[in-house]
Amino acid sequence: MKISAQDEYGLRILLRIARAEDQEGMTIVQLSELEGLSQPYVAKITRILRMANLIESTKGRKGGYILAKPPGEIKVSEILNALGGTLFDSSFCKSHSGQGKICTNSLDCSVRSLWQIMQASMDSLLNSISLDDLIGKELRTSQSLQHLAVQLAITPQVPDER
Repeated sequence: MKISAQDEYGLRILLRIARAEDQEGMTIVQLSELEGLSQPYVAKITRILRMANLIESTKGRKGGYILAKPPGEIKVSEILNALGGTLFDSSFCKSHSGQGKICTNSLDCSVRSLWQIMQASMDSLLNSISLDDLIGKELRTSQSLQHLAVQLAITPQVPDER
């Protein structure tokens, strides 16, 4: 499983907007400069976030983007679903049936069980984390997320440094 560039940049753009002190919001130009992204790419991502009702545009000469609701009410699962969708959903098996119209494993599929449990675990974790939880500095955020992982009985895999 990989996190897409759109997932990463969309989350970072939302964090920039959440941290902004300006009531009128942040412009595409500002977001582009601060994140080192092209303006068309920022425009594409902000459009997706606006269509998902995660941000709103403000009018006027200094118009920009603001959060559509408080950061504590915006869950990471909602953000990632808007940007790239879920890892696994019920239509997955239909679109990965091989050469036939129906998957040869449609009646008895242990792999489907794996994807379902992975999605449920991801949903549980990502529904527990809000944008507000990510606004702070990395150390505080890391400690908070580790505490949450313990509460949810999730053991993070630490890469072996060889």
